[in-house]
Amino acid sequence: MPRPLAGDFERIYDPSVGERESWYINDHTFFRGRDGTWHLIGITHAEPMAPFDEVDFGHATAQNLRGPWTKQHHALSASIAAGEHHLWAPHVIHHEDLFWMFYCAGGPSPQEYRIHLATSEDGWKWHRHPANPLIVDGYEARDPMVVWIDGRWIMYYTATESPAGGHHIVAAAESTDLARWEGRHIVYRDQLQGTLGGPTESPFVVECDGEFHLFIGPDWEKLTAALDAGNDDPAAYRRTRVFESSNPLSFDLDGQIATIDAHAAEVIVDLDGSYWVSHCGWGQGGIYLAPLFWS
Repeated sequence: MPRPLAGDFERIYDPSVGERESWYINDHTFFRGRDGTWHLIGITHAEPMAPFDEVDFGHATAQNLRGPWTKQHHALSASIAAGEHHLWAPHVIHHEDLFWMFYCAGGPSPQEYRIHLATSEDGWKWHRHPANPLIVDGYEARDPMVVWIDGRWIMYYTATESPAGGHHIVAAAESTDLARWEGRHIVYRDQLQGTLGGPTESPFVVECDGEFHLFIGPDWEKLTAALDAGNDDPAAYRRTRVFESSNPLSFDLDGQIATIDAHAAEVIVDLDGSYWVSHCGWGQGGIYLAPLFWS
């Protein structure tokens, strides 16, 4: 049974460099262009946190995963004409000579959040897909992650059991062409109930030795309790739980096998086959990487 273990985190990118004020990067994605350039795209905004004012995707590039990283112009900005209220949590994959970026575009109400798609030939210039919105769900359905498993694409995202609220869940839909998505599987149901936030954010699924591993966070139960008590609990904010299952559409609390000191964690595989896990977020000062080992 492989268990993920993270090493020490080191900051690889500070979005505040060259700015007059502090900036943050939150949910993000790494991918490698066809020319070998690494790209980082993520939620960005000036501190302090302003999630409903996040309308731009920050962009940085590097020749090596660990940097140095160079800040670029925004990769994409919200379009009211396209039904986008803000831009959250991009995830990029490469398929059939295109880069496909899935992201949350907000919605007219928290019960009707839209997951959108943009494509690019080079990782620099992005075009919105005519199939948008791909999925409409709530409460504030967001944080899409797409992976090919057993002959079909699976999109994982965070939502609530009912679009109006309830248990926080990780949902999944399936596709064969990345544009048309069907089904709404509840692949993980947390004990915590509510609407805003939740402990099932930033789902990321990785297969290792035939087992599937679901990364989610933060620890909202502890974080909410600390905030109610007038305290700040950074350990709860930067806590990712990892669950293991032989079925990529079914995870449960009994399957938790590890925790990682990270927020909105992404798992990246470098050219040499080494695994890395990222950390970011409000007030965190940028993007961090740590080696990820499978014990």
